Amino acid sequence: MNSSDRGEGRGFQRVGWWLIVIAVAIYVIFYALKAPLTKSPERGYVDMHVHAAGLGYGNSGAFVGEDLSASWKFNIYLRAFDITQDELQTNGDRELLRKLSEKIADSEFVDQAVVLAMDGVIDEFGTLNRELTQFYVPNEYLIRELKNYPNLRFGASINPLRTDSVERLNYVVENGAQLIKFLPNIMLFDPGDERIEPFYRRMAELCIPLLTHAGAEQSFGEADNSLGDPVRLQLPLSLGVTVIAAHIATTGSTDGDGHFDRLLRMFQDYPNLYADVSSLTQINKLGYLRRALQVESLAERLVYGTDWPLQFFPLVSPYYLLDSLSLKQANATRALDNVWDRDVVSKKYAGVPEAVFLRFPTLMDDCTK
Repeated sequence: MNSSDRGEGRGFQRVGWWLIVIAVAIYVIFYALKAPLTKSPERGYVDMHVHAAGLGYGNSGAFVGEDLSASWKFNIYLRAFDITQDELQTNGDRELLRKLSEKIADSEFVDQAVVLAMDGVIDEFGTLNRELTQFYVPNEYLIRELKNYPNLRFGASINPLRTDSVERLNYVVENGAQLIKFLPNIMLFDPGDERIEPFYRRMAELCIPLLTHAGAEQSFGEADNSLGDPVRLQLPLSLGVTVIAAHIATTGSTDGDGHFDRLLRMFQDYPNLYADVSSLTQINKLGYLRRALQVESLAERLVYGTDWPLQFFPLVSPYYLLDSLSLKQANATRALDNVWDRDVVSKKYAGVPEAVFLRFPTLMDDCTK
């Protein structure tokens, strides 16, 4: 080989090495920007949308309505909670909370969860209608039991049509409630009903956020989905309540106008309006997370939550998100054992900013400023 051939060979070798360096750099930059798989060094995340349930064992006062308990969904939900009816009967409904606490403790990313009570339907006398209530978890039960689990916070639920709703509100806040939960579609009240204005005014004074289902409800039996229209939330918003619209109203429509789009139009008018990203990896809500992240400045109003226990296959899978995740990322997510870690990582891969995962603890602080 003459000297010119050797020089040409070294030239190709240098080009080859540069191509390798560039390829490695592109790979590292892409994955670093696409999926920062570390939590904040300052604190872990709070999942602000976690459900509890019970059948009344251990003096919990919780119950599931006859229609739901007889439904095909009932056993699926028990499996999703990782609990059996025998375990509840033997150890009391608190066994579900114990298991939940252990699962949160096992998460690399999520340090705490807000566990939600669930009020029921209120009759014309202002008292609980057990016959029409599909799902009931009393505040008093969670106040009593959550003291045993430092990583579980209390999320209260009050149907504002109760005659003593304001007194109940004061009580739950005094006992550490982090938010008030509404599910109007099955609690059967209009969140825009002017009769409940005193309740909202007291919420605003107490700086406690409202987490309310928005959109159609598909997890229970019968529901009045007209009550999930996000436009009905204008009353509490106008009175200064910090409102978190669950699931970004990603199901249903009113007069042919999608609830998701109806909610998006409200963000400009109400700086106290937020939405959570819970359930947005479910098969029935595909594409909405990507669409939401493409809306300018909307990420600044998003809050992290899961809607646990609705985090099981085939309802949820990272492979449903291949419009946002690479196959390698979906495989890596699926390999994680902890359901909260899978939820966090899939949403990070999909582009959810770090600030979303850290936002909930600041909402009450922002209200008091």
